[in-house]
Amino acid sequence: MPSTDSLDTPAEVDTPAGTGDPAVLVTPADVRAARDALAGVVRRTPLEECEPLRRLVGGPAYLKCENLQHAGSFKLRGAYLRLARLSPEERATGVVAASAGNHAQGVALAARQVGTHATVFMPVGASLPKVAATREYGATVELVGNSIDEAMAAATRFARERGAVYVHPFDHPDVVAGQGTVGLEILEQCPDVRTIVVPTGGGGLVAGIASVVTTERPDIRLIGVQAAGAAAVPPSLAAGHPVALAEMRTMADGIAVGRPGELTLAHISAQVAEVRTVTEEQLSQALLFGLERAKMVVEPAGAAALAAVLADPGAFQAPVVVVLSGGNIDPLLLLRVIEHGMAAAGRYADLTVRFADRPGMLAGLLGVLARHRANVLDIAHVRHDAALRVGDVEVSLTLETDGPDHSHRTINALRAAGYSVE
Repeated sequence: MPSTDSLDTPAEVDTPAGTGDPAVLVTPADVRAARDALAGVVRRTPLEECEPLRRLVGGPAYLKCENLQHAGSFKLRGAYLRLARLSPEERATGVVAASAGNHAQGVALAARQVGTHATVFMPVGASLPKVAATREYGATVELVGNSIDEAMAAATRFARERGAVYVHPFDHPDVVAGQGTVGLEILEQCPDVRTIVVPTGGGGLVAGIASVVTTERPDIRLIGVQAAGAAAVPPSLAAGHPVALAEMRTMADGIAVGRPGELTLAHISAQVAEVRTVTEEQLSQALLFGLERAKMVVEPAGAAALAAVLADPGAFQAPVVVVLSGGNIDPLLLLRVIEHGMAAAGRYADLTVRFADRPGMLAGLLGVLARHRANVLDIAHVRHDAALRVGDVEVSLTLETDGPDHSHRTINALRAAGYSVE
């Protein structure tokens, strides 16, 4: 689980010459121009109806599948637009970016498409598959620091020293406008949408969606969702300006940003109805829900909006659109998160069972478990322990069950059969 214990001074806002105030909001016209520029470059990702989610929220519920976008996330939209608008001289110099993985891949792929070279700074703990994919798209990868903020600081230094164009991951009008094309697609795919829920890190995606949705459909409630262990937006909104977190700890590296941008915070403050946070357990459960019920592979950051809806489904008026922002997950992390999600959902039960050390008692214990369809994942049989009474044995079990109710029924059955269960 990536973590940061200290943060460098955040990188300055990437404001190109001539744009003036970085907090001047992106407009629907900017987003429509972005869509024209992105035609034939990005996918119009599907909007999939999710019946299990529909039952929870009490009305139509859809998943906006940016996990199926080229390079595995929405990031290509903003990165390509930013690079496509560079001058020939800027493209000749090259670009530099900082990212935990998704922006890295978006910039690397966009750089290859527009004919420039990208150098990308990534945290030392970045997902190995994301690092490998970034290199495969043709970028030079430099591993620096323990957080995206430290990588951003290194990237801005590189830009100053080498003259490369710094491509900010979220706080630039072109990036925000590019991400806003997700909002245009949602409005066209689900005209009666009432609530849109968006994973939020630095704020580029939610700001882009807000720039078009809240202007053209003010009846829509737009909600951003952050990981509780990296939630910089709520204190920034309270302070009225971007505030840097002292530390972060979350598995959702794609939204682990210690400080929102000036531009993105201005959009969130003016146009986003609410920013919620979700715990690591809720992220794990959402990722598991995506796999089991929605048949979608998403990374923890990409599942943040889904986690918020699953945690409090009654708070979201249908029709609801949940944005799945990315699907680039390390298989090893996926394995750990699945296990974590199953434990958080009550699908694992750790039991200690004591009984008399007589022939057939262990077989009887396993028979009860088999009859109640509890799967034994791990078992330890202890006879020699000073805490045990003479003639007793202790068995430690890890069981896989269908959930808390199944676990309780199994435990009650063991007790009814004469076993002492803790």
